[in-house]
Amino acid sequence: MAEPSVEPEAADAAGGQTATVEVQEAEIPDVPADHVEAVGGQIGILLDTRMEIAVSLGATEILVRDLLSLGCGSVLKLDRKVGQPVDLYLRGVRFATGDLVVVGEQLGVRVKEILDAAPAPSPDEA
Repeated sequence: MAEPSVEPEAADAAGGQTATVEVQEAEIPDVPADHVEAVGGQIGILLDTRMEIAVSLGATEILVRDLLSLGCGSVLKLDRKVGQPVDLYLRGVRFATGDLVVVGEQLGVRVKEILDAAPAPSPDEA
């Protein structure tokens, strides 16, 4: 561990008195690569976890005045054409596309494509 250093006096929030503070640099050991892989391989504990998936049929934009005038029987035209795939989202991230199907008396989605993980945008793109 590195030698401790004493920081200049700082005001105490409670009483306004000044106090010295001893500061040390922390030495954090490296984790062996084989340990990281072993931990990452324990995905089994997550396999029985339930996750909510959302399906987006499409979207549209309307004026607030038009939104307020909607009532029973109103129709909103979406940005999708009949037969176009729907989007599947997991925790707000689009991860797949699929086709809308009817299963008995319920709607369902037949997964068509699992999307590649998109790289995080660089700070220049944000």
